[in-house]
Order: sequence, then structure tokens, then C-alpha cells
Amino acid sequence: MRIRATFFAASAATLLIAAPAWAQGPKTAYHAPHNALGQPDLSGVWTNATITPLTRPQKFGARNVLTQDEAAAAEAATQAQIKRADTPTDPNLKVTELKNADCGPDGISGFNCGYNQGWKDPGTKVVDINGEKRASIIISPADGRFPPMTPDAQAKLRERMAKMRSGGFYDGPEARAAGERCLVGFGSTGGPPMLPVMYNNNYQIVQTKDEVIIVVEMDHDVRHIRLNGTHVPSNIRQWLGDSIGHFEGDTLVVETVGMRPEEGMRGGISDRAKVTEWFTRIAPNKIDYRFKLEDPQTYTAPLVGELALNPSKGQLYEYACHEGNYAMTGMLAGARAAEKEGRPYDIGGGPGGEGN
Repeated sequence: MRIRATFFAASAATLLIAAPAWAQGPKTAYHAPHNALGQPDLSGVWTNATITPLTRPQKFGARNVLTQDEAAAAEAATQAQIKRADTPTDPNLKVTELKNADCGPDGISGFNCGYNQGWKDPGTKVVDINGEKRASIIISPADGRFPPMTPDAQAKLRERMAKMRSGGFYDGPEARAAGERCLVGFGSTGGPPMLPVMYNNNYQIVQTKDEVIIVVEMDHDVRHIRLNGTHVPSNIRQWLGDSIGHFEGDTLVVETVGMRPEEGMRGGISDRAKVTEWFTRIAPNKIDYRFKLEDPQTYTAPLVGELALNPSKGQLYEYACHEGNYAMTGMLAGARAAEKEGRPYDIGGGPGGEGN
């Protein structure tokens, strides 16, 4: 018995050492206040806006912690860009004389493009977790990049891109992306996982005895996280998925399945996708938010990310998407006009953008 006990103790120690850093959770001595229900208090209005990219620039390799100088430089560059973009435009200039007339490096932002600075609010700071300035939201795989896609998922993505190039994405509103149709926010902002995008990165968390409700400002979506519940039947697919949660100490753990494939990140998701999220209040003004996406039909390994939810000033406002969605009729009308003229039609940007 002594030998077996020694063996199991050594095995447990080995597993502890081998556990990936993301699995160990945030290191903090802070203990969240509890509400009247005895739950760790996560309520309030929060934002995940950040200039830290989802995927890590290759120059950083496996290093995901920026130096103080690197973080300061990135934030200073952002402030400088905002200042340039806020400069008043001379009304006498021609379109071709405007700065960023080529729509800038992202293809959509600029004075003569889909979004000028007045519409954008992506954040000004890098992700900060207990003093660590992060180079990417993705923390696993170690290089901060998406895992390789499976051969089947790659084939489906090629088919999707071929349809886009052939003009099939302009056949009707049903062919357009979910964000353009005002069904859910684009870029997985509603989640899960909940990721920052170009604007409206705000969330209101409300806690009850039976649910944690997250109101997502983008598209005014609402996530219902049922506490200590069971999942609905697997044949039911829902926007934002079917989420059940429970508390482990000061952490809210949420498991979501049953998501619709149209809302998946980069190339979609399969009906086997599962997202696990951890919400831990690590300071009076910060929630550590970690997530793990497991989808063996789409990716060859799990995808893990971490970012911070910081307090957001003010309240959430209604995101009246349908009422302002003039681009949908504009795109489809343009495609029909091109068909009559016998010419190809492509507005660029692909199927992943938003039509507002």
C-alpha cells in the first residue's frame, strides 16, 4: 500500500506540473464580494474592448507577455491614430484627395469607406491580466494562433469561398452572414466565446437565483445561463447556444453546446462544438474571462483564450440593427443591377462583414 500511495502521489505531482498554464486559472489573492444570494458578485456593465488582437503576431512566437515598453508603444500608436482620424475633414476636398481613400489596411475603415472614426470604439489599451500585458487573446496553442483545421473543415471552407467568388452570397438575404442579417452580432461578440470587435463591446451581467443573464450591446442579444441545469436535447440549435453554469468558489463556469454553425468563428463550427467559459472577478474593477473552444470536427486541437472585462461607464443602449440596415437592400439591389447588365458583382469584404 505504501508503494501504491507513493506512486499515485508522484503521478498527481507530475500531472500538476504538466498542466497547461491556462488550466490553473488566474493567480490572485482578491476575493470577490458576494451578493444577497451568496454568489460571487459579477453584476454590472462591463467592456472587453482592447487593442490586443485575437491572434498573436508571429514576431512574438510563443511569448505572450509584452514588455512595458512594447505595451506603451502599442497604446501610444493607437492614441496617435485616433487623433489623426479625429482631425476635421476639409469639405472642399474631393473623394480621391481624402486620407485613407483606399479604405486603409483593414479594407473598411477610412474617410471614404464603411466606417469612419466616429463609428468605431475598439478600445485603447492592451489586455492586462494581473499586470501582464498580453500580445494576443489566444493563449493556447502556444503560438497564439488558431489550431490547424481538419481536412473536412478545410474542404467546407473552400466550398464557401468558391460560392462567395461566384456571386452566390448575393442571391438573397439568407445567403448573407448572420451579422449582416441582424440575427447576432458579428465577430462572435455575443459569443460564446464573447470577443471584442470594432465597436459596442459592452455587456451587462444580471444575476438571479436560477440564471445569470448577459445582455450583449451588439444586436441587443441576451444570453441566458441556467444555473445547475441540464442541456436541452442535442437536436435543438440556438443562437448563442444552450448555456448551463455553476459556481466553483469565486468562479462562474459556463458550458455551452447547441450553437448554430452560422455564428462560428472563422470558417464556422460543427454540431459537436463546445465552449467552456470561466468568469472570475480578480479585482474590484476587473473580471478575468477565459474560454476554451473544443470542436474536433473543425479544429485539430482546442482553442483557449483569455481577456479582461473592465467597468464600462454608463448604461447599455438599444442596438437597432434592422432599422438601420440599409446596406442589405443596397447590396442585393446592386447585384440584381449587375445581373441585368451581364457583369460580375462583388463589393468585397466577403461573407463575414456586417451590413449596417
